[in-house]
Amino acid sequence: MPSFVIMEKCDGCKGQDKTACQYICPNDLMVLNTETMKAYNRDPQMCWECYNCVKICPQQAVDIRGYADFIPLGASVTPLRGSEDIMWTIKFRNGMLKRFKFPIRTTPEGSADPLGGFDEGPGDLKGVELMTEPASLGCDVPKK
Repeated sequence: MPSFVIMEKCDGCKGQDKTACQYICPNDLMVLNTETMKAYNRDPQMCWECYNCVKICPQQAVDIRGYADFIPLGASVTPLRGSEDIMWTIKFRNGMLKRFKFPIRTTPEGSADPLGGFDEGPGDLKGVELMTEPASLGCDVPKK
């Protein structure tokens, strides 16, 4: 289910030019309404349901309606992001709570290597190999 903003909780990241959810959305769906200073999902049908906006929101103002098989009626999944980890709180229909804590890894902006240290590969658009293959698979380079 696509993400949505709980307007009562959203503070527009305190008037910055770009909100945290705008910054993190891989599909550029989150937008700041400059009149209300609230964020919103401009095209819910295009949402990838990646939870990035939910995890990064400092006000916990972004949520996702869960699927009935994953989050049955009355249940919820809530992430709380800290500086070192993410705490997921699962509330089951019967009221039972479970919490899971996972460490997070942050990479400074601009320092990620998109090729992961591998060469670009053959660069043949008609070939069957992906960009860094065969080296990233640990295979020998085929001889032509």
